[in-house]
Amino acid sequence: MSQSLLYAFFAFMTVMYFTPGPNNIMLLSSGLTYGFRRTVPHIAGVVIGFAFMVAAVGVGLGTVFLAYPILQTILKYAGAAYLIYLAAVIATSGPTRPGGDGGRGPMTFWGAAMFQWINAKGWVIVIGTITAYAAIAQFPFNIAIQTLTTLLIGTISTVVWALFGSALRPVLTSERLVRAFNILMAILLLASLYPVFMDA
Repeated sequence: MSQSLLYAFFAFMTVMYFTPGPNNIMLLSSGLTYGFRRTVPHIAGVVIGFAFMVAAVGVGLGTVFLAYPILQTILKYAGAAYLIYLAAVIATSGPTRPGGDGGRGPMTFWGAAMFQWINAKGWVIVIGTITAYAAIAQFPFNIAIQTLTTLLIGTISTVVWALFGSALRPVLTSERLVRAFNILMAILLLASLYPVFMDA
């Protein structure tokens, strides 16, 4: 096992996981709007869904995308369309009130897990993980290390972002402030689409 490559992989994953991206922005907004406890299924969906994606691509699913590059294009634009929809949902979200939240709720476990497959930043991380850091160990131990590292760093990162959003609840006390914050998060979410269209 290459220790220096392993350290570099940890650094790569930490930077990629903790910097703002679609998952982190949505978790921050969900923590503010719904609170940490109700955001836990969203957190679990991101962490487990993304780790599964790393493992699946690592053991061979990536060859399907190499053989049929049109699938990557379809996923890219489907992801962009879904992010635009999510940005609209976030922008129109206000603080929850006792007795309901207007028919909306935080993202579910399955919704968050499936979202990873159309997350542009997620694909950047997966491709970087599988290709640049394949030599950290022999196959299949390299995939196991990458998947476990993804679970560990992903859990820490998603919990931190959701807690940060939840911690803002006592600060952003008025409906107007919450709506303004969510509009800002929606704009940032749309800004995360920039690499998708620049790569077109």
